[in-house]
Amino acid sequence: MAALIGGGAGPVVGVLLAAALYRWPPWARPQAERRAVLEEEQLTRQLPLTAELLAACLGSAASPAVAVAAVGRSVGAPMGPRLVAIAAELALGAPPEVCWIRLGAQHPALAPLGRCLVRTSLSGAPAAGPLTGLAHGLRTAAARTAHARVRRAGVLATAPLGLCFLPAFVLISVVPVVIGLTTRFAQAM
Repeated sequence: MAALIGGGAGPVVGVLLAAALYRWPPWARPQAERRAVLEEEQLTRQLPLTAELLAACLGSAASPAVAVAAVGRSVGAPMGPRLVAIAAELALGAPPEVCWIRLGAQHPALAPLGRCLVRTSLSGAPAAGPLTGLAHGLRTAAARTAHARVRRAGVLATAPLGLCFLPAFVLISVVPVVIGLTTRFAQAM
């Protein structure tokens, strides 16, 4: 870019463009950061199923440690190993509130699950209803997000068509009318 533009502005534009290209693409981020973002996305996708499975296990009168262990073994990584570790802590007698708060603090995607289970463990209310509601709300939010992405893709797909057809429309319909009006106006003067 510096050689293309030349002059005093060329190196400045080249450096700015290089910095922008370095920070913009996702592959330019550090490996650990990309892995963490991918893991959070996977946890977010696994959360509704996990909530429903926990609701089913806890609704069948299983103890919290047994229910969390069963769900942890049935869902894949990255959710499964975290639930198995919490099940081990619960089986050893750790307070459930501490385990669930720590899970939500370590992984922001799992904070709604942690808050829901903390509320039910503190109040003593059955967890099946709130967990089912959480799963339904998460699926609804995911569907809304997907629908918004589809609408945005439709809008973005029409932009190139507009860029192609707008000049043709102007050249075929507007320009002849303007030329005709200006020639008649010029003849009338």
